[in-house]
Amino acid sequence: SVFLTFQGMFVIITPALISGAFAERMRFSSFIIFMVLWITLVYAPICHWVWGGGWLQKLGCLDFAGGLVVHLNCGIASLVAAVMVGKRKGYGTRAFIPHNLTLTLLGVGLLWFGWFGFNAGSRLAADAVAGNAFLVTHMAAATGALTWVFAEWFLRGKPTTLGFASGAVAGLGSITPASGYVSPAASLVIGGVAGIICYLAVLSKDRLGYDDSLDVVGIHGVGGVWGTLATGLFASKLINAEGADGLFYGNPSLFGLQFIGVLAIIVYS
Repeated sequence: SVFLTFQGMFVIITPALISGAFAERMRFSSFIIFMVLWITLVYAPICHWVWGGGWLQKLGCLDFAGGLVVHLNCGIASLVAAVMVGKRKGYGTRAFIPHNLTLTLLGVGLLWFGWFGFNAGSRLAADAVAGNAFLVTHMAAATGALTWVFAEWFLRGKPTTLGFASGAVAGLGSITPASGYVSPAASLVIGGVAGIICYLAVLSKDRLGYDDSLDVVGIHGVGGVWGTLATGLFASKLINAEGADGLFYGNPSLFGLQFIGVLAIIVYS
Protein backbone atom coordinates (compact mmCIF):
# COMPACT_ATOMS: atom_id res chain seq x y z
CA SER A 1 0.00 0.00 0.00
CA VAL A 2 2.91 2.35 0.73
CA PHE A 3 4.51 1.59 -2.64
CA LEU A 4 1.16 2.06 -4.42
CA THR A 5 0.62 5.46 -2.79
CA PHE A 6 4.21 6.53 -3.49
CA GLN A 7 3.90 5.59 -7.18
CA GLY A 8 0.54 7.36 -7.31
CA MET A 9 2.37 10.58 -6.41
CA PHE A 10 4.66 10.12 -9.43
CA VAL A 11 1.67 9.39 -11.68
CA ILE A 12 -0.30 12.49 -10.74
CA ILE A 13 2.53 15.03 -10.72
CA THR A 14 3.56 14.24 -14.31
CA PRO A 15 0.43 15.57 -16.08
CA ALA A 16 0.45 18.42 -13.54
CA LEU A 17 3.88 19.36 -14.90
CA ILE A 18 2.62 19.09 -18.49
CA SER A 19 -0.21 21.52 -17.68
CA GLY A 20 2.42 24.23 -17.27
CA ALA A 21 3.12 24.14 -21.00
CA PHE A 22 -0.45 24.98 -22.04
CA ALA A 23 -1.54 27.01 -19.01
CA GLU A 24 -4.36 29.47 -19.81
CA ARG A 25 -5.28 27.64 -23.02
CA MET A 26 -7.26 24.54 -22.05
CA ARG A 27 -10.60 24.01 -20.35
CA PHE A 28 -10.47 22.12 -17.06
CA SER A 29 -12.80 19.41 -18.42
CA SER A 30 -10.53 18.93 -21.43
CA PHE A 31 -7.50 18.69 -19.14
CA ILE A 32 -9.17 15.94 -17.08
CA ILE A 33 -9.85 13.91 -20.25
CA PHE A 34 -6.30 14.50 -21.48
CA MET A 35 -4.89 13.50 -18.08
CA VAL A 36 -6.77 10.18 -17.91
CA LEU A 37 -5.85 9.23 -21.48
CA TRP A 38 -2.22 10.34 -21.18
CA ILE A 39 -1.62 8.49 -17.90
CA THR A 40 -3.14 5.32 -19.36
CA LEU A 41 -1.59 5.35 -22.83
CA VAL A 42 1.75 7.12 -22.28
CA TYR A 43 2.80 7.20 -18.63
CA ALA A 44 1.86 3.65 -17.66
CA PRO A 45 3.75 1.89 -20.51
CA ILE A 46 6.87 4.01 -20.00
CA CYS A 47 6.75 3.47 -16.24
CA HIS A 48 6.58 -0.29 -16.90
CA TRP A 49 9.51 -0.16 -19.35
CA VAL A 50 11.78 1.60 -16.86
CA TRP A 51 10.62 0.42 -13.42
CA GLY A 52 8.23 -2.50 -13.82
CA GLY A 53 10.47 -5.15 -15.36
CA GLY A 54 10.04 -3.83 -18.92
CA TRP A 55 12.57 -3.87 -21.74
CA LEU A 56 14.53 -0.75 -20.70
CA GLN A 57 14.99 -2.09 -17.17
CA LYS A 58 16.11 -5.48 -18.52
CA LEU A 59 18.50 -3.69 -20.87
CA GLY A 60 20.17 -2.06 -17.84
CA CYS A 61 19.01 1.54 -18.31
CA LEU A 62 19.15 3.43 -14.98
CA ASP A 63 16.56 5.92 -13.74
CA PHE A 64 16.56 6.19 -9.97
CA ALA A 65 13.61 8.53 -9.42
CA GLY A 66 12.06 9.66 -12.69
CA GLY A 67 14.41 11.38 -15.14
CA LEU A 68 12.94 9.33 -17.99
CA VAL A 69 9.55 8.40 -16.53
CA VAL A 70 8.65 11.87 -15.25
CA HIS A 71 10.86 14.70 -16.51
CA LEU A 72 11.78 13.74 -20.06
CA ASN A 73 8.38 12.15 -20.58
CA CYS A 74 6.48 15.27 -19.48
CA GLY A 75 8.95 17.56 -21.29
CA ILE A 76 8.29 15.93 -24.67
CA ALA A 77 4.54 15.74 -24.03
CA SER A 78 4.61 19.43 -23.10
CA LEU A 79 6.33 20.35 -26.35
CA VAL A 80 3.75 18.48 -28.40
CA ALA A 81 0.86 19.91 -26.37
CA ALA A 82 2.13 23.49 -26.62
CA VAL A 83 2.50 23.19 -30.41
CA MET A 84 -0.88 21.48 -30.90
CA VAL A 85 -2.85 23.83 -28.65
CA GLY A 86 -1.17 26.94 -30.07
CA LYS A 87 0.07 30.18 -28.56
CA ARG A 88 -1.63 32.38 -25.98
CA LYS A 89 -3.30 35.60 -27.12
CA GLY A 90 -0.74 38.36 -26.98
CA TYR A 91 2.24 36.00 -27.01
CA GLY A 92 5.25 37.77 -28.48
CA THR A 93 3.73 41.24 -28.13
CA ARG A 94 3.44 41.59 -24.35
CA ALA A 95 5.36 40.18 -21.40
CA PHE A 96 3.94 37.26 -19.42
CA ILE A 97 5.52 37.36 -15.96
CA PRO A 98 4.51 35.73 -12.65
CA HIS A 99 1.95 37.90 -10.86
CA ASN A 100 3.52 37.20 -7.46
CA LEU A 101 7.18 36.19 -7.09
CA THR A 102 6.68 35.69 -3.35
CA LEU A 103 4.26 32.85 -4.08
CA THR A 104 6.61 31.54 -6.77
CA LEU A 105 9.46 31.28 -4.25
CA LEU A 106 7.17 29.72 -1.65
CA GLY A 107 6.19 27.12 -4.24
CA VAL A 108 9.80 26.39 -5.12
CA GLY A 109 10.63 26.00 -1.44
CA LEU A 110 7.82 23.46 -1.01
CA LEU A 111 8.91 21.71 -4.21
CA TRP A 112 12.57 21.57 -3.14
CA PHE A 113 11.56 20.04 0.20
CA GLY A 114 9.16 17.59 -1.43
CA TRP A 115 11.84 16.50 -3.90
CA PHE A 116 13.79 14.92 -1.03
CA GLY A 117 10.84 12.58 -0.64
CA PHE A 118 10.83 11.80 -4.36
CA ASN A 119 14.52 11.06 -4.71
CA ALA A 120 15.55 9.66 -1.33
CA GLY A 121 12.22 7.87 -1.06
CA SER A 122 12.81 6.07 -4.34
CA ARG A 123 15.32 3.87 -2.52
CA LEU A 124 12.32 2.41 -0.62
CA ALA A 125 14.59 2.09 2.41
CA ALA A 126 16.29 4.21 5.06
CA ASP A 127 19.91 3.41 4.28
CA ALA A 128 23.16 4.89 2.95
CA VAL A 129 21.93 5.04 -0.66
CA ALA A 130 18.84 6.98 0.42
CA GLY A 131 21.03 9.32 2.47
CA ASN A 132 23.29 9.92 -0.52
CA ALA A 133 20.26 10.59 -2.75
CA PHE A 134 19.01 13.13 -0.21
CA LEU A 135 22.37 14.94 -0.11
CA VAL A 136 23.04 15.05 -3.87
CA THR A 137 19.49 16.27 -4.52
CA HIS A 138 20.10 19.30 -2.33
CA MET A 139 23.56 19.99 -3.77
CA ALA A 140 22.41 19.81 -7.38
CA ALA A 141 19.45 22.10 -6.71
CA ALA A 142 21.63 24.71 -5.01
CA THR A 143 24.27 24.56 -7.76
CA GLY A 144 21.65 24.78 -10.52
CA ALA A 145 20.16 27.88 -8.91
CA LEU A 146 23.59 29.53 -8.75
CA THR A 147 24.70 28.77 -12.31
CA TRP A 148 21.33 29.86 -13.78
CA VAL A 149 21.62 33.18 -11.90
CA PHE A 150 25.23 33.70 -13.03
CA ALA A 151 24.32 32.84 -16.65
CA GLU A 152 21.49 35.36 -16.48
CA TRP A 153 23.81 37.94 -14.96
CA PHE A 154 26.36 37.36 -17.73
CA LEU A 155 23.91 37.37 -20.67
CA ARG A 156 21.25 39.84 -19.48
CA GLY A 157 23.20 42.08 -17.10
CA LYS A 158 21.33 41.20 -13.90
CA PRO A 159 20.24 38.13 -11.91
CA THR A 160 16.56 37.55 -11.14
CA THR A 161 14.54 35.89 -8.43
CA LEU A 162 12.59 33.90 -11.02
CA GLY A 163 15.92 32.73 -12.46
CA PHE A 164 17.00 31.45 -9.05
CA ALA A 165 13.75 29.50 -8.75
CA SER A 166 14.03 28.11 -12.28
CA GLY A 167 17.66 27.10 -11.78
CA ALA A 168 16.82 25.19 -8.60
CA VAL A 169 14.14 23.21 -10.43
CA ALA A 170 16.56 22.56 -13.32
CA GLY A 171 19.08 21.15 -10.86
CA LEU A 172 16.41 19.04 -9.16
CA GLY A 173 15.10 17.61 -12.42
CA SER A 174 18.57 16.77 -13.67
CA ILE A 175 19.77 14.99 -10.53
CA THR A 176 16.59 12.92 -10.27
CA PRO A 177 17.64 9.94 -12.46
CA ALA A 178 21.19 9.99 -11.05
CA SER A 179 20.49 10.62 -7.37
CA GLY A 180 20.85 7.03 -6.23
CA TYR A 181 23.98 6.33 -8.27
CA VAL A 182 26.34 9.35 -8.20
CA SER A 183 28.66 11.00 -5.69
CA PRO A 184 28.24 14.49 -4.15
CA ALA A 185 31.08 15.76 -6.36
CA ALA A 186 29.28 14.53 -9.47
CA SER A 187 26.06 16.22 -8.31
CA LEU A 188 27.83 19.59 -8.38
CA VAL A 189 28.66 19.04 -12.04
CA ILE A 190 25.19 17.74 -12.91
CA GLY A 191 23.40 20.62 -11.18
CA GLY A 192 25.88 23.23 -12.42
CA VAL A 193 25.58 22.21 -16.06
CA ALA A 194 21.79 21.94 -15.73
CA GLY A 195 21.43 25.57 -14.63
CA ILE A 196 23.27 26.78 -17.73
CA ILE A 197 21.86 24.50 -20.45
CA CYS A 198 18.28 24.76 -19.17
CA TYR A 199 18.55 28.56 -19.14
CA LEU A 200 19.81 28.53 -22.74
CA ALA A 201 17.00 26.13 -23.68
CA VAL A 202 14.40 28.49 -22.19
CA LEU A 203 15.91 31.43 -24.10
CA SER A 204 15.65 29.48 -27.36
CA LYS A 205 11.88 28.84 -27.22
CA ASP A 206 11.05 32.19 -28.84
CA ARG A 207 13.42 31.42 -31.70
CA LEU A 208 11.89 27.95 -32.10
CA GLY A 209 8.38 29.41 -32.08
CA TYR A 210 6.47 27.51 -29.38
CA ASP A 211 4.68 28.97 -26.36
CA ASP A 212 5.60 26.97 -23.25
CA SER A 213 3.99 29.01 -20.47
CA LEU A 214 6.07 27.72 -17.55
CA ASP A 215 9.18 26.48 -19.41
CA VAL A 216 8.42 22.79 -18.87
CA VAL A 217 10.28 21.80 -22.04
CA GLY A 218 13.40 23.82 -21.33
CA ILE A 219 13.66 22.87 -17.66
CA HIS A 220 12.15 19.39 -17.24
CA GLY A 221 12.65 18.06 -20.77
CA VAL A 222 16.23 19.26 -21.24
CA GLY A 223 17.04 18.55 -17.60
CA GLY A 224 15.68 15.01 -17.96
CA VAL A 225 17.88 14.36 -21.00
CA TRP A 226 21.00 15.76 -19.34
CA GLY A 227 20.42 13.96 -16.03
CA THR A 228 19.80 10.62 -17.72
CA LEU A 229 22.92 10.91 -19.87
CA ALA A 230 24.93 12.18 -16.89
CA THR A 231 23.94 9.01 -15.01
CA GLY A 232 25.72 7.13 -17.79
CA LEU A 233 28.80 9.26 -17.15
CA PHE A 234 28.99 9.47 -13.35
CA ALA A 235 27.21 6.39 -11.95
CA SER A 236 29.39 4.36 -9.59
CA LYS A 237 28.95 1.04 -7.81
CA LEU A 238 30.82 2.61 -4.91
CA ILE A 239 27.66 4.66 -4.29
CA ASN A 240 25.13 1.94 -5.12
CA ALA A 241 26.29 -1.64 -5.59
CA GLU A 242 22.95 -2.48 -7.25
CA GLY A 243 23.53 0.11 -9.98
CA ALA A 244 26.34 0.16 -12.53
CA ASP A 245 29.58 1.97 -13.28
CA GLY A 246 29.35 4.76 -15.85
CA LEU A 247 31.73 5.99 -18.54
CA PHE A 248 34.07 7.75 -16.09
CA TYR A 249 34.31 4.57 -14.02
CA GLY A 250 35.36 2.36 -16.93
CA ASN A 251 32.01 1.28 -18.39
CA PRO A 252 31.12 3.25 -21.57
CA SER A 253 28.27 0.84 -22.39
CA LEU A 254 26.07 2.40 -19.67
CA PHE A 255 26.17 5.74 -21.47
CA GLY A 256 24.94 3.98 -24.62
CA LEU A 257 22.08 2.36 -22.70
CA GLN A 258 21.07 5.72 -21.23
CA PHE A 259 21.08 7.22 -24.74
CA ILE A 260 18.80 4.42 -25.96
CA GLY A 261 16.45 5.17 -23.07
CA VAL A 262 16.33 8.87 -23.95
CA LEU A 263 15.55 8.15 -27.61
CA ALA A 264 12.87 5.58 -26.74
CA ILE A 265 11.02 7.94 -24.39
CA ILE A 266 11.20 10.88 -26.84
CA VAL A 267 9.79 8.81 -29.71
CA TYR A 268 7.03 7.08 -27.72
CA SER A 269 5.93 10.11 -25.70
